[in-house]
Amino acid sequence: MEVVEVVVETAPSAVAAAAGEPWGRVDDDGTVSVREADGWRVVGQYPDGSAEEALAYFERKYNDLASEVTLLEVRHRRGGASASDLRSTARTINGKLQDAAAVGDLASLVARVAALTKTLAAESETEAVAAREAVDDAVKARTELVEKAEALAARDPRTVQWKQATTELNALFDQWQAQQQNGPRLPKSTAQQLWKRFRDARATVDKHRRAFYAELDEAHKGVRDRKTRLVERAEALAPKGEDGIPAYRELLDEWKTAGRAGKKVDDALWARFKAAGDALYGARIERETADLEASREKIEQKRALLEEARVVADERDIAKARATLTAVQRRWDEVGRIFPRDTERSLDDELRRIENALRSREEADWKRNDPEQKARANDMTRQLTDAIRKLEDELEAAKKSGDKRAIANATDALEARRTWLKALGG
Repeated sequence: MEVVEVVVETAPSAVAAAAGEPWGRVDDDGTVSVREADGWRVVGQYPDGSAEEALAYFERKYNDLASEVTLLEVRHRRGGASASDLRSTARTINGKLQDAAAVGDLASLVARVAALTKTLAAESETEAVAAREAVDDAVKARTELVEKAEALAARDPRTVQWKQATTELNALFDQWQAQQQNGPRLPKSTAQQLWKRFRDARATVDKHRRAFYAELDEAHKGVRDRKTRLVERAEALAPKGEDGIPAYRELLDEWKTAGRAGKKVDDALWARFKAAGDALYGARIERETADLEASREKIEQKRALLEEARVVADERDIAKARATLTAVQRRWDEVGRIFPRDTERSLDDELRRIENALRSREEADWKRNDPEQKARANDMTRQLTDAIRKLEDELEAAKKSGDKRAIANATDALEARRTWLKALGG
């Protein structure tokens, strides 16, 4: 608590006053009076003491009043208190000064209080204007909060993100409470009207939210039931092992279109559904692992057969080459399927390349030994031979004449026909 030191001038006693008429006097019967502008006024009696004691007692009463006036002036100078509060204190002090039972310059105290009261009156008017402006601003701020709450209430519940909307509405309510606690007091009717609008908006939002989540819960219940049945069907596939995978994939497609049942429920059901699928795919992995182990020896056998098949390319006797390759292919089939499939395809492709190469050789050999093909080839050979001779004569004549264009044409034609003849084996 702040302690304000107040220094006042005490009223001079009747005995000690050296100049001018004193502020108080004491009659023989102990009656004490104070001097005022219109004469002496009795303030009390002090029969059981001396005149000095009696006067000192009522001077202390005056000093107490003077201290209150001075303290009021100090509070005004220092600021912090409202003018209306100081005016209330000034009225209280002024009431004490009226016919006060004290000895001293009471008129000066009354004048000081009156001067301060006048100043405070002007300041009170300024404060009143500021207070009205503060109230207007507070009404505006509260109205904005109401309008925001009403805007939330007016939104289509189907489009609202309710978690975000709830957070926004709670923030608006917190702002409302902060303004109510820390802001100026609003007129009762205005405050009640704004609060009713805000409360109704909150109630509407809460109603829509409850309806939304009730509908969502119902939808979640339906999805939960559908997914539970999918889980049970997936778990029932366990005895089928790897053969159940196609059916599981169909169930997975249904799962993807089943909708949402809420995060917690969805996570629990998905864990069961996935575990059922993992069991099926685990059976496949076990089978593939076993197949892979069993295929290691088969892979080596087929690689050895490939080495035998590669000698076909170097065998000049096509019939013998075919016999060799046929024997390799028969043993190849006897080895059977191998894993992984990529390795099997790679080995099959190598054997197929050897087969295609031999087939090409067989086709070329057949064409060479076909009587009809030979007859056609011989006829074409004769035609090309005749044409070459004719072109050689033309080229010789062109060289003699020096016709460069004829030389070029004859040369090109001659080269083309020699190439064809070579291709026919001529």
